[in-house]
Formats: sequence, structure tokens, C-alpha cells
Amino acid sequence: MPIPERLKPSFAPARVAEFDPIEEARKRLIVALDVPAAPTALDLVNRLEHTCQWFKVGMELFTAAGPAAIELLVARGHSVFLDLKFHDIPNTVAGAVRSAASLGVRMMTIHAGGGPAMLEAAQNALAGLADPPQLLAVTVLTSMDRSQTSAVGLDRTPAEQVELLARMGLEAGIRGFVCSSQEVSTLRALTGPEGVLVVPGIRAAGAHTHNAAGDQKRIATPADALRSGASYLVVGRPITQATDPAEAAEAILAEMAQAL
Repeated sequence: MPIPERLKPSFAPARVAEFDPIEEARKRLIVALDVPAAPTALDLVNRLEHTCQWFKVGMELFTAAGPAAIELLVARGHSVFLDLKFHDIPNTVAGAVRSAASLGVRMMTIHAGGGPAMLEAAQNALAGLADPPQLLAVTVLTSMDRSQTSAVGLDRTPAEQVELLARMGLEAGIRGFVCSSQEVSTLRALTGPEGVLVVPGIRAAGAHTHNAAGDQKRIATPADALRSGASYLVVGRPITQATDPAEAAEAILAEMAQAL
């Protein structure tokens, strides 16, 4: 009995999906919804949702709108980065991590400065979940330079402190970190290719002025951060405060695509 045509094996070379740098960039750009009210956030999402996949909900929006801000984004199919930087006793942080995971967020932050026991408790809180979110340990805020770290009693440079905290996180089983672009290559060497490195303080090429930097001290362009080893880039005001947020996001994506 002859083999039906549709069942005959094919020995033609498999087609390789064409790499699209813009689409790859879209998977790695996180827009920070650092706004004071839910209606403002909703307006930005409406203007950006055909351009951007990831949105960050931080302390400002979460305090104003609560879990509803996350639920809206998840319901619309977006990936949510919850950036509340949990920092408390281990049991309290573990409970907060479990609660955040139940909301459907895909990434969340804790402060590495909480110490080894807190980091381990946070990581253990996700054990057993079928599809747990990525836990990210915040090392040193991008608003802090050497004068700021000295002011809080640290003898180390920001880069030295970042490496110390990252090693602590790795020992606790954490493979995701938030750092500035100045330390991302060091952390990439520590974590290997499987590490998830999220870099805020991103400013478009040509925007390295005092006003563009805002309160960020350790900043970089999108292309520089990606070439240094960043997994994701967090961009806020350069997009959200632009006259046309979607156009600004497309410009950032184009810069990212050049590095991919």
C-alpha cells in the first residue's frame, strides 16, 4: 500500500526562523509605569500596548492602585515586573513573595541588602510553583554613586558592593539581579549565560545631560547595556514623559536592535 503523500518523510533542510532584532528587543524592553494614579497608567498602556510587552509596576503606582494595577496588565496579556524591593525579616519577605507570585507577575524584586537568610527565604518561597516568577535581587540602586554609598557607611565602591551582594544572592540560589550597566559585565561573568540581569538607568543615545539623567547616577545607552550583557532594560521617563510615548519606545527599540 503506497504511503500517502502527506505522510512521506521530507529530507529537505529544516527552515530556520528568521531572527527579527526588533521583536527580540520588544521581549527585552520593560516600560516603567512610575506614575501616581491608575488612570495615568492606563492611558500609557493604551498608547504603548501595541509597541511594548513588558511593564513595570513600582512603589508609586502600587501604592496608588494596589493589585488592581497588576490584574489589569495581566488580563490584557502583558508581562509584569513588580518592583517593590521587599526588604524585611525573612518570614515577612517570604510571605510577600508568595502573595506577589499569586498575582501573576513574571518578575519581582527583593533587596539583596536584606542578608543571606532573607534571600534564601525569598527563593524558597517560590519552590514548588509550576511556573514561578523570576526573583531579582537588587544590588546597589542606580541613583547611588560613591558619595552616596560612603554616606551610608560603606567603604566599598558601588561596583565592589554590587559584586559582594551578587555573590551572596548566588549562594542563596538566586540567579536574577538588578544592577547598573557599569556592573553588568561583572555580574554576567558571575552568573553565566543563564543569569537574568535587569538594568535600569537607561537613556537614549545623545541624552546624557543632567536633565536626561534625572536622579540616576549610573546610566547607559540601550545598546551599551545590551552589549555589556544585560537581559532586560528598564526605561521610564524617556518613554512615559515623551510627547508621543509609542514613538519614543520605538526609538529605544531601534537602538536595542542595533546591539542584537
